[in-house]
Amino acid sequence: MSGQAGGILELAIGENLILDDEEWQVDLVEPQYGRVLLTSKTGVRQTVSFRMLAHHPQCRRSTVPTASGRHLQPKTEDDLSDHYRKLLRIRLGHLLEVETGYRGGDPLHPGPGEPRPEYDPDRTKVTERRWAKAAELQALDPEHAKVLGLAQVSYRTLTRWESKRRSDVAMGCADDRWTPATRGHPSITAEVREAILAVRAETLHRSKINMRARVGLIHQYVEEKLGEEAVEEIPSYGTLRVVWQEWFGTGRARQRYARSVLESTGEHVLIERPGQVVALDTTVLPVMVRESVFHEPVTVHLTLALDVYTHSIVGFRMTLVSDTSTDVAMLLRDLTMPLPMRADWGEDMEWPYPGVPAALVAEFAGHPVAALPFFAPETVTTDHGSVYRNHHLVQAQHVLGVKVLPARVLRPTDKQAVERAFGAIRSMLFEYLPGYIGVDASDRGVDPEGDAVLTIAEMEHLLATWIVKIFTDRELCCP
Repeated sequence: MSGQAGGILELAIGENLILDDEEWQVDLVEPQYGRVLLTSKTGVRQTVSFRMLAHHPQCRRSTVPTASGRHLQPKTEDDLSDHYRKLLRIRLGHLLEVETGYRGGDPLHPGPGEPRPEYDPDRTKVTERRWAKAAELQALDPEHAKVLGLAQVSYRTLTRWESKRRSDVAMGCADDRWTPATRGHPSITAEVREAILAVRAETLHRSKINMRARVGLIHQYVEEKLGEEAVEEIPSYGTLRVVWQEWFGTGRARQRYARSVLESTGEHVLIERPGQVVALDTTVLPVMVRESVFHEPVTVHLTLALDVYTHSIVGFRMTLVSDTSTDVAMLLRDLTMPLPMRADWGEDMEWPYPGVPAALVAEFAGHPVAALPFFAPETVTTDHGSVYRNHHLVQAQHVLGVKVLPARVLRPTDKQAVERAFGAIRSMLFEYLPGYIGVDASDRGVDPEGDAVLTIAEMEHLLATWIVKIFTDRELCCP
């Protein structure tokens, strides 16, 4: 998986990741849910999603490889001690007897008494020989089998050894625990690491420079802080170049896009409960409606508030002209108040809220309550439109105790949930209505203005009914 900070993230059990300058180990991978379980060196455990790791600006793979040997040169017998080389040859002999019927693997040079009847390739099949070998090894004395490295060898173990030998003939039967884990780049000391991170932070705000210039700045930083003697301990250009790519990627991204990562808050929000993050956005309603004064066809603006945890539409506003800060402030107020039932809404749209008696909610609101979530939002994610940065709206958010988390520049994935909600409403509702104008001018009908029959009030009522009865009650296709 590609990370936001560059490079490839190995989400395999036992791999190490650097997250916010802290090392974490992958303990559990659940691809069906798109999440992993991480454990820090201090024992702290947390569950994060693939999406969080892919877009986290300070997530990269560790430069200290694990015992699995990923990102390293292939292991050879030279990496083993003499004792483990002997165990490797014993294992290889047993595996060759399963595959060929001979411990040496060569029918032209058989050993004493080979092939044995249960391993004769002319009388038995590979599957039969595997079961026979598994039974033979399990019958060994447990202490002897442990010393020989053959304890707990089963049919599946023999199959796994054979599969590994196809890609690595020499080390296919070796245990990964026999080769010690490497220590990454030992020449990257704490001082050099500090210099690399300082140069990275400085160069992101400048015009793009090449790697030679970055290395020069690293030397300059170390010399100014520690003196000329410390410069001799800085690793070579090749090592610094490899480390830079491992930590921050290849650097092929345009400078303004890479720089936009630092313009965010620097915090990645783990969404764990309803109301924790609410995404706001405004778009032009893709359906022509008629205004109430002159009955002329017009377009209106639709502002949505989407709870990112449940993907429920918790509020919306329709305005004849572009929305203002007052409209958005009133939308935030709508999030904190239960939606009243309307005259033509039936009992199927008056669902009780879990954990709270329906009578208590109705008494609190002063009216029957429709089945739409309401809460005090903790964080509101918006784009950089002027309406969302207005001082009046900022003041209203502070009064409500809401934390403003603007989306990063040129990063549409920060609000992809609400963008996807617009697409869902388009395909599930708007495309069926008269006056639908299509995605763009090329897909527009002959006369959508003439097809418009719904007024603004009727469209608002239809959309509210559809959200409460259809969208809130539908089963999501993905988590």
